[in-house]
Amino acid sequence: MERKVNLIPFQVVEQVEKANEVPEGVEMIQAPRIWEKTRGKGITVAILDTGCDLTHPDLKEQIAGGRNFTGDDNGNPDVFKDYNGHGTHVAGTIAAIQNNNGVVGVAPEAKLLIIKVLDQNGSGQYEWIINGMNYAIEQKADIISMSLGGPVDVPELHQAIQNAVNNNIPVICAAGNEGDGNDSTDEFAYPGSYNEVISVGAIDLERNTSRFSNSNNELDLVAPGEKILSTYLNGQYAALSGTSMATPHVSGAMALIKVLATSSFERDLSECELYAQLIKRTVPLGNTPKLEGNGLVYLTVMEHLSEVFPNSLIPEKMGL
Repeated sequence: MERKVNLIPFQVVEQVEKANEVPEGVEMIQAPRIWEKTRGKGITVAILDTGCDLTHPDLKEQIAGGRNFTGDDNGNPDVFKDYNGHGTHVAGTIAAIQNNNGVVGVAPEAKLLIIKVLDQNGSGQYEWIINGMNYAIEQKADIISMSLGGPVDVPELHQAIQNAVNNNIPVICAAGNEGDGNDSTDEFAYPGSYNEVISVGAIDLERNTSRFSNSNNELDLVAPGEKILSTYLNGQYAALSGTSMATPHVSGAMALIKVLATSSFERDLSECELYAQLIKRTVPLGNTPKLEGNGLVYLTVMEHLSEVFPNSLIPEKMGL
């Protein structure tokens, strides 16, 4: 299978050597207010991307393992080092550790399974993606996060995603960056446009729709995707923009939600039930569904509802 899939285009806004903050995007989705309940402990997020800077001080303790499916490092499956930077940035937004230095991710106690399916140029074969997804399923990952895509609907890739969902693993994907800011035109990228995936669009830090974010009727929700500060190569940090940066906010949020929901229901939830729990935690921003889906992921929305309706039996009163 020689067809190629690529990183969804992204922009490096700024690169810095040091940081010491909770990134604005993590704050915007209200993750720090959930940390007193859970920080994602016990959840493993599989990241299918360009690998990871395995020695980064904010990430090295978070990595549970990994595998390389690309031709980098002579195809050695045990070397999943990132030479591009994209995968390291995504990893930090999901689960950078809280160590009073650098940055902190949405779910700072979740573990990361690094599955390298794109090479140092950000390009990969569909076969690599499919094999990576099957590996994530075999390793019993709780969540799969993919900030990659292409214009072609590949049935074998679609089947691999369906297999993951049938194993109750939410698959969270970037919607794509071919948008024109107009909801009357549709832009489709795959796997983000498959109905079975959770498709994530981007907004800026003022909650405006990012012009580059794809609009279509398969978009599920949006998250911060402009000037997102996270981990980068060589132990450094960078601010990047793209739906690739929005996606890991939702992947980290799902890690927190899965812990909360499993505790409250006292059982493992199906993928459909986890999706419902995620969509419950969105707020509309005033755009059409093609631009924002169900709205911005906002983890404390149930708490706000309990303040408005103090005597009602809403999920927040049940620990959700």
